[in-house]
Amino acid sequence: MVLCGIDMISMHDGLLKDARIGIITAPTGVDRYMRPTYEILSEKYKVTALFAPEHGIRGDAQAGDHISTYVDEETGLTVYSLFGENKHPSEEMMSQVDVLVFDMQDVGARYYTFLYAMTRCMEACAKYNKEMLVLDRPNPLGGLTVEGVTLDEAFASGVGEYAVPIRYGLTIGEFALYINSVKNIGCNLTVVPCEGLKRSMMFDETGLPWILPSPNIPTPVNSTLNYIATCYFEGTNISEGRGTTMPFELVGAPFIDAAELERRLNAYKLEGVHFRRCYFTPTFSKHKGERCAGVQLHITDRELYRPFEAGMYLYKEVVNLAGDKLELPYEGKHLVHLYGNEDILSENFDPATACDIGREDSALFAAKKKAYHIYY
Repeated sequence: MVLCGIDMISMHDGLLKDARIGIITAPTGVDRYMRPTYEILSEKYKVTALFAPEHGIRGDAQAGDHISTYVDEETGLTVYSLFGENKHPSEEMMSQVDVLVFDMQDVGARYYTFLYAMTRCMEACAKYNKEMLVLDRPNPLGGLTVEGVTLDEAFASGVGEYAVPIRYGLTIGEFALYINSVKNIGCNLTVVPCEGLKRSMMFDETGLPWILPSPNIPTPVNSTLNYIATCYFEGTNISEGRGTTMPFELVGAPFIDAAELERRLNAYKLEGVHFRRCYFTPTFSKHKGERCAGVQLHITDRELYRPFEAGMYLYKEVVNLAGDKLELPYEGKHLVHLYGNEDILSENFDPATACDIGREDSALFAAKKKAYHIYY
């Protein structure tokens, strides 16, 4: 079984033993015995604060819900919000700590907000002369495949701040090293590597238990791979499956012709995926209580499956079938932030061209990121 950074924490006793420690964590921050990182560190060191990302340290807040600063009943520690009115650690917050420890599972997608909770803490550590310790965890999608267009930083937001592709092929520790270097953050950063992790491993090959990193990522492979393909629909009035038991695997709306969508998508003969017509009724989120028609993305070969490319064809055909019933909230800004540039708003958006650009961008990034690889 792969061991995560928290299982190697004793190797960094010298950095932690006399320090006031703040921990940025979530339910996934556990060791091999399922003990929470904050509990492990509190037994041996002086933990003075916790920091909550999106979904909170208990993982009980839904996507986009603001988190408030509060005192945690279990630990008695103040939990400072990094996903409320202020998403950057303040001077007051940072005055409580000497070292920030980051331990959360991410999902390998550029638009997952945990990445930016981490990098904003890195910026705060650099600004206020604090240390940062990132306890590494596997990338659920492995570290070999890179996909998607590179973000144009003119469209940086909380769902993408840096010029990286959508599927970037780095662990969260490697991502920290990469951003600290290329963005010249200047954080005094230490990454505690996993043991036994190989670059080719997807999450279900690590022997680790899957703990939901957020409420709508219930499975380690189907959810995370299809998240790359379908998260764009967050920026539309089309359901991405929230409010069902298969978020990001189902896409649809009350006004979509499911049979026709299935026919059009399977006609492309995309490798590694089959689109099956389906019908579902979300219990919350978009179209709550309404019967939606659309497709389920069935992964038939995960080695061949390229979810970014599947997502481009899916998006285009849904737009075609939705017609004037398609809505883009906030004038399409959220969709642009997710995709990475304004090309996706064009009436002449061509999925084949998007895929070509994505391959070019990904090849460039794949070469650039090798200098920051910890695992091979």
